Amino acid sequence: MATGAIRGGKKPVRPGRSWRASLMRLLRRTGAILLVILLLVGIALWWAARWTPARDEYPWQGATIDASNGRVHWGSVKAAGADFAYIAATSGADRADPMFARNIKGAAAAGIQFGPIHRYDLCRLATDQAANFIRHVPRQADTLPAAVWLDYDDRCPDRPTRALLLSELATFLAQIEAHMGKPSLVAPSPAFEADYRVTSGIARTAWLRRDFFAPDYGAHPWAMWQANDYMRISGADGTIGWNVVRPDGDIK
Repeated sequence: MATGAIRGGKKPVRPGRSWRASLMRLLRRTGAILLVILLLVGIALWWAARWTPARDEYPWQGATIDASNGRVHWGSVKAAGADFAYIAATSGADRADPMFARNIKGAAAAGIQFGPIHRYDLCRLATDQAANFIRHVPRQADTLPAAVWLDYDDRCPDRPTRALLLSELATFLAQIEAHMGKPSLVAPSPAFEADYRVTSGIARTAWLRRDFFAPDYGAHPWAMWQANDYMRISGADGTIGWNVVRPDGDIK
């Protein structure tokens, strides 16, 4: 009787089989969660690559272009909505963007107004950097003001005092502005501005940066905002910076 009861009842679950089943359920749940996360990340990247501030709020918008964007097709850049472009020109005292000459010709041919960018180097003298800029950037009446990109670079460990930085920067600006015939923009990163307070020490129009949200640093309101550093457009490889001009600002 005892034997029959055992045969008629449920088979005992082996411990090994129960462990494997639990593990498979956990893996399926984890896989589903990872799939959802990857889907959300993909949607976020897709959105970031296309987002621009509203045109009705910022009618004048444009791109930041450098050699990493390859052989740019400027007609496509204009079709993507770029009214203007800031194009990497020089860096420090001896470096020039290898695509600068080609890019300014392409932008002009497409009817896109452009301005040059110089990446300031804390390790090099202002006069040497100005000479590099003047050597590579032609003076043209319809060019937008030069922009001086101010940020830290791992290749340069120097951190001069604020007084020295402002003095050198004033020298650099005076020399390139004599060449260009117009005042420049200063474009400090949030970290650089926090350390050196450039916008309160140099009386120039500010180009500030913050992805997706208007920047809230600087001693006075920005004239231009790099709003999206993840933008992708037809006609340029990789990502570009996308900029807007404050309606009451003036960078012309």
